[in-house]
Amino acid sequence: MYVSSLLLLLVNWGLARSCPAPCTCWNRASDCSEKDLVAAPSGLPLDITNLSLAHNKVLSIPLGYFSCYTELVILDLRNNCLADLPSGLFLPLKKLAHLDLSYNNLTRVTYDLLQPAQNLARLILSHNPGLSVIAPQALSGLPQLHYLDLSHNGLTFLGQELLDGLPASVSVRLAGNPWFCGCTMVPLLKWVASNLQRCNSDSREVECAGPAEVKGIPLFTLTEESFKACRFSLTLDDYLFIAFVGFVVSIASVATNFLLGITANCCHRWSKASEEEEM
Repeated sequence: MYVSSLLLLLVNWGLARSCPAPCTCWNRASDCSEKDLVAAPSGLPLDITNLSLAHNKVLSIPLGYFSCYTELVILDLRNNCLADLPSGLFLPLKKLAHLDLSYNNLTRVTYDLLQPAQNLARLILSHNPGLSVIAPQALSGLPQLHYLDLSHNGLTFLGQELLDGLPASVSVRLAGNPWFCGCTMVPLLKWVASNLQRCNSDSREVECAGPAEVKGIPLFTLTEESFKACRFSLTLDDYLFIAFVGFVVSIASVATNFLLGITANCCHRWSKASEEEEM
């Protein structure tokens, strides 16, 4: 009886030590939200599947932090002060299905930040006003992704390579970005036109922030015909022809100036000779 009680006491003491003081741990979940944390806590249970650091003041998360928490399925990092996440930060989290990075200060998403989170189903990147760059292959290799929130960021366009990397079943939120509806918008417009069912209802109210002639116009009212000027492109032969014409024009201009110079000089000498004869 004494040995059993001692073992139970040791187990309970070990479990208590495995949960940092600011956090609450139960049933393989750790809640460290709203604790005024400025750094990610250490000493969490190694087998946790759900971790919330939401509503804190965490400035950064060091590379390798998640190496000991490979069972994580849900990770909530919203409403912190994260400005830059190191490439490969989520590399150990192969079981991660839900990642919330909203309401932070992110400025970019690198191509290898989310790799190889092949089970990631929900990715929330909204409300990062400075987020203007998402690497072309940043969202490739995420076959299970079915919800992507890119709303209320600083995005002006999404490239073709990025869009091609999205799974066929993904639903995307796009509202609240300063979309520049120039030629760089064509890939997104085509993608939206063929995947309207994937776009959240509020995304259909997206407006162009520029250029001036389309400012305030809903993006989804534009057609490919609106960008017909973007279809104009030059081939190599065109560039060679332009270069040849430019060379010929330059030579002709030099020759013309030379002839005009000779003519002006001759006229001047002829005029001077005529004046001397009259004298």
